[in-house]
Amino acid sequence: MVESPNPRPSREIIPAEADPTSQKISESQPTGLIRLWDRLRRLGLADSTLRFATAAITLILLLVVVGVMKAFNLPETELARNADNVVLADALTEPAVDVEAPAFARGGPISDGISRAANLHTVLPVLNDRQDVIRYTVESGDSIFSIAEKFNLKPETILWGNRYTIGENPHFIVPGQVLNILPVDGVYHMWSAGEGLKGVATVYGVTPEDIINWPGNNLDPETIGDYADPNIAPDTMLVIPGGTGTYTDWSTPRITREEPVTAKYLGPGACTAAYDGLVGTGTFIWPSTEYYISGYDYSPETNHYGIDIAGQLGNPIYAADSGVVTYAGWNDYGYGEMIVIDHGSGWQTLYAHLSQTDVTCGQEVHQGDTIGLMGNSGQSTGPHLHFEMRNDEYGRVNPWDFLIP
Repeated sequence: MVESPNPRPSREIIPAEADPTSQKISESQPTGLIRLWDRLRRLGLADSTLRFATAAITLILLLVVVGVMKAFNLPETELARNADNVVLADALTEPAVDVEAPAFARGGPISDGISRAANLHTVLPVLNDRQDVIRYTVESGDSIFSIAEKFNLKPETILWGNRYTIGENPHFIVPGQVLNILPVDGVYHMWSAGEGLKGVATVYGVTPEDIINWPGNNLDPETIGDYADPNIAPDTMLVIPGGTGTYTDWSTPRITREEPVTAKYLGPGACTAAYDGLVGTGTFIWPSTEYYISGYDYSPETNHYGIDIAGQLGNPIYAADSGVVTYAGWNDYGYGEMIVIDHGSGWQTLYAHLSQTDVTCGQEVHQGDTIGLMGNSGQSTGPHLHFEMRNDEYGRVNPWDFLIP
């Protein structure tokens, strides 16, 4: 028999036949429960019923105890969750308060980071806002293209900013030379006595106001005076912002077989007589053994109307098409040892910076003949072939459009 959680006097259950007091109990207690109990006892279910009732009462008491503990002794996590909810609810109901952000404080140097290699192009942001002309010393390997890229300018601006130093030939820059670097794309002009603002502005494609208003020129609109005779001292250097220059074709004029003597001013390689001979096929083969560019490409904007084909000193140079030699020898305008071939039908090809010429004036050559050797003569920064093509109708054309590799 299982004891009840609630202590009470116990008694032994005695069968009715052996219990002399059972008649007295049945007579003195209500008859309903007694009869049910007697019936269960007679059926032999009394012990089972008592055990089931005891277990049920025990379970009910346990559930009551658990309920009381939850009500009066909550777990810590539940209490914390309820506290957070209360704080959040209070915060949502309180009015918003402006909070001032803390001031930025620069920390110490960063260590163990990723280092960055120096980059020459990082000068560009510094130079974008300048108004004065600065000076740059040419280094080995420089070209007007690489210099222009360093200062975020067009290549032609390097030429037009240094016309009084390197003329109009991009090959005329050499290491150690000091160049003017304009603050903006345009032209650097030396003022001459007798010039007028309108005339100078027209030559460069700008307005007089463009020249006057550039801060670096230090010109005062109130005191400039008459535009036809402005108050500008001779030899004053002026930046012409947005201006464009023009080029004079001194080094590579059209040299025809009928009048090659017109190129006599170019140098001792000029031919003096009229010639007749082979006419080309109208197709042009690659004039050297290498098939890549070593320096300048075709760039009319920088007065470079040919391509600089790479190679080694002494590489053979071939006639791109059949024709007659109209120039063979030294060129005084930077091209060094030079050959010009008139192919007829208005076509001419030019081969410059050679180490030697293997043809003479008036000589007929066939397409593919060796006419000279690659060199580094004249105004050149290394062995290469400067190759040009000219047509009477189209002018100085891009060789890439006509050469057959």
